[in-house]
Amino acid sequence: MAVRARRPRGACMVASMKHWPRLHDTYIARAVVGSVLLAWGVLLGLDVVLAFAADARDVGKGGFTINHAIAATGLTIPWRAYNLFPTAAVIGALLGLGQLSASSELTALRAVGLSRRRLSISVALSLAMLTALMVVNGETLAPWGEERAQALKSVRNQDLVVAQYSGLWAREGDMFLNARNGEQKQRGDDRWLELRGVRLFQFDDAGRLESIAHASIAEHRPGGWVLREVERTTFGAKSVTRVKIPEERWESALDETALAASVTKPRNMGSGELRGSIEYRKRNDLEAGEFEDIYWGRWFYPINVLALCLAAVPFAFGSLRSGGYGKRVFMGIVFALGFWMLQLTFSKLAGIYRFDYRIAYAMPPIIMLLVSYLLFKRRSG
Repeated sequence: MAVRARRPRGACMVASMKHWPRLHDTYIARAVVGSVLLAWGVLLGLDVVLAFAADARDVGKGGFTINHAIAATGLTIPWRAYNLFPTAAVIGALLGLGQLSASSELTALRAVGLSRRRLSISVALSLAMLTALMVVNGETLAPWGEERAQALKSVRNQDLVVAQYSGLWAREGDMFLNARNGEQKQRGDDRWLELRGVRLFQFDDAGRLESIAHASIAEHRPGGWVLREVERTTFGAKSVTRVKIPEERWESALDETALAASVTKPRNMGSGELRGSIEYRKRNDLEAGEFEDIYWGRWFYPINVLALCLAAVPFAFGSLRSGGYGKRVFMGIVFALGFWMLQLTFSKLAGIYRFDYRIAYAMPPIIMLLVSYLLFKRRSG
């Protein structure tokens, strides 16, 4: 009786791939993307729960309610998803490829004639769409949600809040300040904060509006605040008085540093706005390091995702074959933490020693890709 040879697992897939050379990309993408989404969902869910727990502790402070906590946490989800995606990508890639390796499907793919390099390209292609979505998210929805979340959280502080739709808001006693926008300026050794489109609302002890002052510009100088092109409307019991003043001093104890921090939020800017801010600060000899750090971090984001995943691919061909999910997750976390520590170190060094942030952001992926190449070479030897 003739013994019928048992067809190895994945033989049908191999036969189909001889006729459809691109089918392996779809097959790998299905395994990798599914694992990435699973890891991403777990990490994001845990992060959101911890964030909500932290916000819930502030319920009752000022006007901060449980609804504020829920909304503030929800608005930060796009930004958290953006930050967690590289880690989820490397963990998911290891999980997906580890499963294919454990079931000998990677071996079947290589039997077709696909090199490890070609399989690595398939992994990169499978994550390209998700990476592109996160790049768009980092330019649009994530900064918008983060800014709105900070506006909601600011009701915990009775003296300084940032409005959701109308720029900067600040309070000192019965006086409320609203500014459309502003920036720090410098001329020689003279440095000041300039707010534009300023409105000052003065209330009495009973909460009745006493006056409204419109100023085209408010400057915080060493001697205090200076208002320019002021138009003040005063409300009496039975009358309304309006006066125009070219310039006046405003005695206020508002913290210029806190206002400057509220006006200038590089993380909430798009790349175009960041670029404009960097050019302005360089023209006026202002410190632009924080803006450059975030700006180049946005540009290198997709490169970082690619480098992390490619550096993890060699482990799918060897050490993870007999390992379980725990081992793969551990390796993914080690890779991600190692990468972010490298990136943080180089970015801090760029800020301290004043070298180009492009070099700082290029070094970690280069190092990770070099590690990947050496591992590939070692396993091929």
